[in-house]
Amino acid sequence: MPTTDEEIIEELREIKKLLTPAPVAPAPKGMWNEFKAFLDQYKVLGLAVAFILAVYLGNLVKALVGDLVLPVIGLVNPSSNLTTYAAIFRGQTFAFGDLLNNAITFIIVALVVFLIVKVADRAKAK
Repeated sequence: MPTTDEEIIEELREIKKLLTPAPVAPAPKGMWNEFKAFLDQYKVLGLAVAFILAVYLGNLVKALVGDLVLPVIGLVNPSSNLTTYAAIFRGQTFAFGDLLNNAITFIIVALVVFLIVKVADRAKAK
């Protein structure tokens, strides 16, 4: 803890240095350089790769649900397809089979994403 005025002033100068933001780099000149800076700043290439992989992971999980999980559910009720489930109330048809199908797909996708993140975290920790 500073005791003299000079020590207090010196401490305040150090705090001011730490709180002063670093100077901003000048904007690149020219359209091409601005475009490259944009790609670098926002990591657009990494985002594009992640998006493409996510689309194909979604297709994989959709196939998993449609080709493996829903047929297992169909074993419980072999006379009907899950997506055709519906209820009629006061003359209105409430088709909830597709909702069930999408809910099951969402749960499986969330589980797969959870497992991928968990494995990635473990790999990162090692």
